[in-house]
Amino acid sequence: MDKTRLEKYELLLEEELPDIHSVGTILRHKKTGARIMLVENEDENKVFNIAFRTPPKDSTGVAHILEHSVLCGSRDFPLKDPFVELAKGSMNTFLNAMTYPDKTCYPVASCNDQDFQNLMHVYLDAVFYPNIYRHEEIFRQEGWSYQLESPEDALTVSGVVYNEMKGVFSSSDETLEREVMCSLFPDTPYGVESGGDPEFIPDLTYEAFLNFHRTYYHPSNSFIYLYGNMDMNEKLDYLDEQYLSAFDYLKVDSVIPCQAPFARPYDKEKEYPVSEGEDTEENTYLSYARTAGNSTDSTLCTAFDILDYALLSAPGAPLQKALLEAKIGKDIYGSYVDGILQPYFMVVAKGAKKEQKEEFLDVVTRVLAEQAEKGIDKKALLAGINSLEFKYREADYGAYPKGLMYGLDILGNWLYSDEDPFSQVKLLSVFSFLKKAIEEDNGYFENLVRSFLLENPHGGCLGLHPKEGLQAEKEKELSDKLQAYLDSLSREEQEELVQKTAALREYQEAPERPEDLLSIPMLRREDIRKECAELYNTEIDMDGSLFLYHDICTNGIAYLDLMFRIHDLDLQEIHYLGLLKMVFGLIDTQEHSYGEICNEINLHTGGISFGVETFENPEYEDGFRNYFSIRGKALYEELPVLFGLAGEILFSSRFSDTGRLREIIAEKKVQVQADLMESGHGAAVTRAMSYSSKRALFQDEMSGIGFFHFLEELEKDYEKLLPELLKGFDGLVKKIFRPENFCVSCACEEEKRLQIMDFCKTLKGRLYTEALGAAGVLPATERKNEGFQTSGQVQYVAMAGNFKDKGYDYNGALSILKVILGYEYLWTNIRVKGGAYGCMSGFKRNGESYFVSYRDPHLHRTLEIFEGIPEYLKSFQASEREMTKYIIGTISGIDTPKTPNMLASLSKVDWFNGVTRKMTQKNRDEILGAGEEDIRALAPLMEAVLSDHQICVLGSESQVGQAGDVLENILPLVSR
Repeated sequence: MDKTRLEKYELLLEEELPDIHSVGTILRHKKTGARIMLVENEDENKVFNIAFRTPPKDSTGVAHILEHSVLCGSRDFPLKDPFVELAKGSMNTFLNAMTYPDKTCYPVASCNDQDFQNLMHVYLDAVFYPNIYRHEEIFRQEGWSYQLESPEDALTVSGVVYNEMKGVFSSSDETLEREVMCSLFPDTPYGVESGGDPEFIPDLTYEAFLNFHRTYYHPSNSFIYLYGNMDMNEKLDYLDEQYLSAFDYLKVDSVIPCQAPFARPYDKEKEYPVSEGEDTEENTYLSYARTAGNSTDSTLCTAFDILDYALLSAPGAPLQKALLEAKIGKDIYGSYVDGILQPYFMVVAKGAKKEQKEEFLDVVTRVLAEQAEKGIDKKALLAGINSLEFKYREADYGAYPKGLMYGLDILGNWLYSDEDPFSQVKLLSVFSFLKKAIEEDNGYFENLVRSFLLENPHGGCLGLHPKEGLQAEKEKELSDKLQAYLDSLSREEQEELVQKTAALREYQEAPERPEDLLSIPMLRREDIRKECAELYNTEIDMDGSLFLYHDICTNGIAYLDLMFRIHDLDLQEIHYLGLLKMVFGLIDTQEHSYGEICNEINLHTGGISFGVETFENPEYEDGFRNYFSIRGKALYEELPVLFGLAGEILFSSRFSDTGRLREIIAEKKVQVQADLMESGHGAAVTRAMSYSSKRALFQDEMSGIGFFHFLEELEKDYEKLLPELLKGFDGLVKKIFRPENFCVSCACEEEKRLQIMDFCKTLKGRLYTEALGAAGVLPATERKNEGFQTSGQVQYVAMAGNFKDKGYDYNGALSILKVILGYEYLWTNIRVKGGAYGCMSGFKRNGESYFVSYRDPHLHRTLEIFEGIPEYLKSFQASEREMTKYIIGTISGIDTPKTPNMLASLSKVDWFNGVTRKMTQKNRDEILGAGEEDIRALAPLMEAVLSDHQICVLGSESQVGQAGDVLENILPLVSR
């Protein structure tokens, strides 16, 4: 950056950021006071974010609704959904917006310079000049509106955010977090729900919505972030000339106030809904929470992250262990919650009894006092530091650009103070300070426990108790309220509501003007790389076993998958397998307690995990093959420890500790149930596919709905089923972990490969060789078309089938179809018109395909929309520009930058799936060369998929209960 060209800006700070190999600069726009942060480095994955402090005053969700709404058209881009048009035709590596309790962020990222500029332009225009002032329909679509087809119909409420938050409020975990935060900060913006409470969202008026934008979406209240390798002076000139200079300074009162300290801790009781017949005796949440410092103190925040690990989150941590031993709760968890002005530390016992509240409080305070007095386990603290430091140095955030994650972390400080805005990317010195505090044994961590968690009255204990029928009560209350409102209206007012409902639908269905579509900037097909990505696979024979080597620069880290083929399992063995992968590492071994094992892993490695991978290849029996994977990563010098710990867990885990096994089963059942409630779309898809796919049947019984029902039964009749379980574990271990099943996937530098192979050979020599009994047989598939009733307020609706079974082949156009459906047909009908939060589809090489909705207020309507896909495709038309847009959006999802670990993993998956680079190139050529006729040609494939008519729904008791015409089996998700 040329500092001589900063006449429009005031330079406030410039410093080297060696931790992230960058230079950081803070500027202030002279005319408006807009805050600008530049982080310059060689990263081609550039990031832009504009954020605003948006403290809500109530729970109408105005900040959240506005976040959705400003992306629905603007001055320069007047079409109805430029966000979707961008998603279709941009090479972005990130494109989204997020509402937090006190801020709203609009980040984008791209490796392409022109694309990045286009993204900046659309987002800046959206936040400063949105079409919300011209079209009230945007507010009614994204926020809430009354829906009335005729005066004789029932009045309903709909809206994307309204239905999204109905889904959020269906999660008991989310309910607890919300109640705790509101209890801790009753007089600040954190005391209300920024996302919106469905009960209060309809209280938001259009004018209040507009006033919120007028108040907070101003450059004077903005925080602008630019990261990566770009011409920063050019971007600064663009920001000033095109946007900031058009505004004058405005004093915006958006400072987040501190909650005044409490004189004494709170003690509260709340309720949440459960399904009829669901257990209410051991389904209470008990929470202990205390505020802990200020988010601008990065040393304190990091120390509390480490305390969270050492005291609570690590397996065998003292708080977790004491509560489990006291049989208070089945799942003990918690966290240090930061990202807000006043972070807090929380301990939760989930699955407890209502009457255990006092005992819970006694155990928590006693253990904290003991830890403060006797000293916290130093190895646990060091393990916590090493785990955080490894992740910080590795900077592997998967599909999320690291520049984005750095920016969001930075904003957690910068939003509240200008004193040290880069502190969250200067943590190496913090880790050194904390290690030194442990070495000197100066009581640093113990003093934090004493002062913040024991002697601090700002916090309290909250019990969240299940109530059967509560959701039905709320639904009836809402229905009665809407009916009473409708009855209070005159006939003319009722007709006005009917007209408004029709007008909204007309607005949604109106085609975009061609000139508006042309306003969205986009790349050309010529701008897209023609060649597919490299595959990094070298097959090496390792004494008769495959060693799949990925020659990738890994910056001194070895990434290892120790893999064991799984075959010949029956249904019971599949259930045991699902539990086995959860149990490994969480039970004692002959050498260490499970808590010690966890500390050793985090002290010496970047983590060891256990899981099952499924690969799909037509050459395999039944078209798929499963592998048990022990995944680990470590610096080269720690490889002996990694292999030692993996072998210790594999060969000497003590399944005979039946008390610990019982704890794990109860904990995992609770966790799987929560996952099904909060992200039921994935489970519904797998279940629907399992009606015809043995692969999906295996997945469902190992980790989905079938597995959840197995855990329910196992917990209920534990003593009776225990002998068979222990026998099953012993048999599985000896059946799977055998030399003939062993292979390895490894990414490292070449000079370390032989050493790693030697470690693998040693491990192979220890594997089981006992004679095996009869082979198990997977059950036959059958169509069940199930509806699982939950206490939730929304549905996850899935329909699945297989086109290959009907004689059709996979081709690259199906990847484009996924984009078209996701941002055209399904998006328009299920999200825009239907008010669901999400909609997805997927098509595999083996023909397995699905359509699914997410947090959906509908059921029958959604199935009808799925059924309409073939007709939509038969008449599909798209100009060359539109097809190019879909193609760019498709390639964007393929060409996201990959970390070394991701490159190795993708290469491994392609090898086991039998996908060659030639096949990948053919797929890419089909995508790049596709025309509208190729999309129309997919209509028969979709008819083939839908002809299987495989349906699974997770949803509310009322909606699922009324769907007997399309569902053959209706039953509760949670056993009664």
